[in-house]
Amino acid sequence: MMTSRRNFLKTSGSLAAGALLFPSLSEAAKVKNVGIQLYTVRKEMLADAVGTLKQLAKIGYKELESARSDKGNYYGLKPKEIRKIASDLGMTVRSGHVHIDKDWKRSVDMAAEAGQSYLVCSSLPSEGQTISNYERCADLFSKAAEDCQKTNLVFGYHNHDYEFEKKNGKVLYDILIEKSDPKLVKMEMDLGWAILTGNDPLKYFAKYPGRFPLWHLKDMDAKKKESTEFGKGQIDIVKMLKNMDKAGMKHFFVEQEEYPKTAMESAKYDFDYLAKLTY
Repeated sequence: MMTSRRNFLKTSGSLAAGALLFPSLSEAAKVKNVGIQLYTVRKEMLADAVGTLKQLAKIGYKELESARSDKGNYYGLKPKEIRKIASDLGMTVRSGHVHIDKDWKRSVDMAAEAGQSYLVCSSLPSEGQTISNYERCADLFSKAAEDCQKTNLVFGYHNHDYEFEKKNGKVLYDILIEKSDPKLVKMEMDLGWAILTGNDPLKYFAKYPGRFPLWHLKDMDAKKKESTEFGKGQIDIVKMLKNMDKAGMKHFFVEQEEYPKTAMESAKYDFDYLAKLTY
């Protein structure tokens, strides 16, 4: 018995030492609570919202981010309807994309009814690739964030590629971050667009820690300048996930806008790809 115990302790000690040298052996994390931006399946949602949500739940998606459509913010469903449908399927309507426009206050109320935690402005509320316009938008974001706070929502802004243009040596995207209220205005970084424009999201996470609670996890084909399935583009997903704490990331949403076959097939491919990852 003593010999066996000594061998056990010796083996256990070796394993512990190995874990210290190779922390991934004992600390490797799996991707959980995978979310999807419903723009990925926009045509399917417009044709059959309930049926599409059932398919996404069957694949394994747990969190949803809506996007304003021709049928409104929730594809023809009322806020409480999509909330209940999602809940019954084991999913959560976590966020939604809208515009800051004449319907803004109504969008805030609807987001609260849908049980969302976040409300995201999907594009600049006014056009103009100028420093003055971006400063004006940053002020609008701070005011919009105050509206959201009244209903326990967190306001965010989602980037594309054009925000990373420079004017007078200043990156326009940085103006939105620096001129808006850091306590109220958060950023949903579209990792695909950021990387495609030659920017490193990790530098942003280091410079503005905690400002990026939401991500769009998107792989990009650099030649075509369009989205592609995970592993077929240029994004290092594991590297991004290892830096989620610096970013302050709490939720991410898979988004793919172009597909080799169908949107649902790509949605499943991307989910299965993430399911195999450790970081």
